[in-house]
Amino acid sequence: MFSLQVFCTKLTEAGIPQDVITGIFSNISSIYCFHDKFLLPELKTRITGEWDSNPRIGDILQKLAPFMKMYGEYVKNFDRAMDLVNTWTQRSSQFKSVVQNIQKQDVCGNLTLQHHMLEPVQRIPRYELLLKDYLKKLPDDALDRKDAEKALELISTAANHSNAAIRKMEKMHKLLEVYERLGGEEDIVNPANELIKEGHIKKMSAKNGTAQDRYLYLFNNMVLYCVPKLRLMGQKFSVRERIDIAGMEVQENVKQNLPHSFAIIGKQRSLELQARTAEEKEDWIQVILATIERHKQNSETFNKAFNSSFSREDDHLPESPGPWCSTSTDSDGERLHERKSSKKKEKEKQTCKGCNENFNFTKRKHHCKSCGAVSQDGTRDICAPFGI
Repeated sequence: MFSLQVFCTKLTEAGIPQDVITGIFSNISSIYCFHDKFLLPELKTRITGEWDSNPRIGDILQKLAPFMKMYGEYVKNFDRAMDLVNTWTQRSSQFKSVVQNIQKQDVCGNLTLQHHMLEPVQRIPRYELLLKDYLKKLPDDALDRKDAEKALELISTAANHSNAAIRKMEKMHKLLEVYERLGGEEDIVNPANELIKEGHIKKMSAKNGTAQDRYLYLFNNMVLYCVPKLRLMGQKFSVRERIDIAGMEVQENVKQNLPHSFAIIGKQRSLELQARTAEEKEDWIQVILATIERHKQNSETFNKAFNSSFSREDDHLPESPGPWCSTSTDSDGERLHERKSSKKKEKEKQTCKGCNENFNFTKRKHHCKSCGAVSQDGTRDICAPFGI
């Protein structure tokens, strides 16, 4: 945790805006102070100087456990902090240079800033594991058992939030690894992207039918069809095609004379592929189909929620005409107006009579209770000129 203080201090000295520093490191200074001034000194004193007369730690942890809520603020800010690091690394050469120089220092252990940012998130789950292990070895009638169990209850609540952040971080690390293997050419480091499966596969040439080595990355929303690159250090790939999951289909048994073959048919391109074994082929097909189905379900859920926000008002339109729906004429015998209440006609009205602005997601359609006219806010303002 001390290393994060070094990052925070050096970036501040380099003139990085204070709101960026705060956005990245959140309340890490308060957390560091809590450990350095309170928790660690009390534990050290108890274990090294008082253990023979007072062999307990549960009372200390229970007393200080409420202060560990500070970790909750850090965990809640974790996603935003990671986004800020990625953004400033890409857009600020000064920020990138300072971070890289700090990472080379012995105090950082040659680890990245992102790795050190994860350490406070991992701290609470580690306390939880230590307490569980402590309670297993503690006699049932021990004086410390009650305090230790209460401390574990308090710490476990905070650990649940930390574990969720750890899982997100692990996913982000995986995306970063793929990003590096693709030479930084593809913009895939996005919290919305999830890597489902990856692996070597054969691509059947359309010209001569020969098998060519290829590599597939299957994400929750796309497939990256890649070609291996020759590199001295580590395997690298070049993206040949990006195929959307939306609208994708899978076809089995493409060629009867070619074992373990199948095809993926997408909007951008169709690929005839060959797995090494029947089991590998079945695994690819099942995982791709499951990804397609999950994408369909997510899209349908989103569309229903989005469309319902527009149609909620239309579902409650009046079915029968009000008093204003009669036919009237002026002194010249000409018909002034004839208005009928119908859902079809109301849906066709897409402009506010009060300001002539088109309705959209933020400017909703409402009806005046007095005259039935369509307006944005449902007020009586547009009825005033007619004396209603």
